[in-house]
Formats: sequence, structure tokens, C-alpha cells
Amino acid sequence: MVDDFAKTPVLAAKRVALLARLGAVRHPQERLQWLVEQARLRPALAAEWRTETHRVPGCVANLWLIAELRDGRCEFRCDSDSQIVRAVAGLLCEFYSGATPAEVLAMDPVFLDQVGINQHLTANRRNVLSRVWERIRTFAEACASQP
Repeated sequence: MVDDFAKTPVLAAKRVALLARLGAVRHPQERLQWLVEQARLRPALAAEWRTETHRVPGCVANLWLIAELRDGRCEFRCDSDSQIVRAVAGLLCEFYSGATPAEVLAMDPVFLDQVGINQHLTANRRNVLSRVWERIRTFAEACASQP
């Protein structure tokens, strides 16, 4: 996968804004705190969505991810019983929401390394990012392959 800004203008703009916001916060703990604060602003998933069908396997904390295609654009929502897991997963869900499947597939979340998100997460929380990206990518691939 290659990040292709020409193919993903919406995600490219989101990426620049997110990197600027996170880059402005010097201390890694403050970055995580900002992510947790952002997660608190998002509505919780209703109980009907907190099912095994939507549960992301392989995460220590319970994590649920909902993926939908609306008007040709991907929408992602998530929730967790852990605030930090909710924050980290929510970062990717919010970032990729509103993009077409092709746009999602054209931009890998590796750019988060530029602001040190991955380096300051425990192995379990890095696993969360990996699992969420895997779910998002798989959903986008399935949608992109439909006629």
C-alpha cells in the first residue's frame, strides 16, 4: 500500500490536521490524555451493538467496532470498556469515517508513527491499533470488491 495524497484528498487533509494537533503536544502522556478526552466526546455504542458479532477478537479489553457503508462512504464507530482502548480505536474510526473504500485502502495508518503514538503504547494497545486497522481494511476491501 502506498499513501497517495492525490487519491485521498479528504484523508490527506485529515492526516495533516491530526499530525499537526498531535505534534503540538510534546509529551507522549499528554498525547494519550488528549486522545482519551476526544474519546469521551464520542457517544457510547448502544447495548444492541455490543455483541460478539461486533467484538474485535484478540484485544484484552472488550472492544466493539461497527462498520457501515452509507452513500458510498465508510462509517466506523467503536466502543470499549477501557478508556485508552476506546481512545486508540476511536482515533482510527474517526480518521477513516467519511472516506470511500478506495480512499481507506490508499492510506495506511503508519503515519501515526510520525507523532510517536505507537512507540508510547503498550504491546496490548499496539495490538488494538493493528486489529482495528485490520477490521477497517477488510471492510473496505469487501466494499471495494462489490459491483
